[in-house]
Amino acid sequence: MIVRFLGILGLAWAFGFAVFMLLLPKPLDGFTSDAIVVPTGGAGRIDRGIALIRDHQAKRMLVTGVAPGVRPIDLALEYRTSPALFACCIDLGADAVDTRSNAEETAQWVRVHKYRSVRLVTSDWHVARARMELSAALDKNVVILGDGVPGTPRLGTLVNEYNKLILRRIALWIGFGG
Repeated sequence: MIVRFLGILGLAWAFGFAVFMLLLPKPLDGFTSDAIVVPTGGAGRIDRGIALIRDHQAKRMLVTGVAPGVRPIDLALEYRTSPALFACCIDLGADAVDTRSNAEETAQWVRVHKYRSVRLVTSDWHVARARMELSAALDKNVVILGDGVPGTPRLGTLVNEYNKLILRRIALWIGFGG
């Protein structure tokens, strides 16, 4: 009986992982939003956010999870972007250290600016969990658009992310940390 249950649980996990892999979000083109949020931590995320701001796909962008002491001019130089773009349209958040605190920092920023739609720009394999965390932190009337930056993560990274997604979803369902 226990072996059968564990077998069914293993099959369900494998099926869910396959669906997770097949449905990795692509870059979202043709949509504008009030704001863009980019959690640090993955290649191409900030580049994608800057390109979207330059293309007027949103009014403002938050880069959340920036290391303490990093200044807008530092990122402008690193990403070969005009400091004026950072001055007018890009905010840096240095309070977040993980996906959950990225969501909390973003939710506070969204409330201050009274935005109603947010484009979440993160690695394609990270979008599902980051979006879930942001949904839990934001008011229900804010639309969150997932914009996946294509990556080439290792299988271990994908398995780890999928397991985190499942565990965090269960935690939110039972009311832990939501």
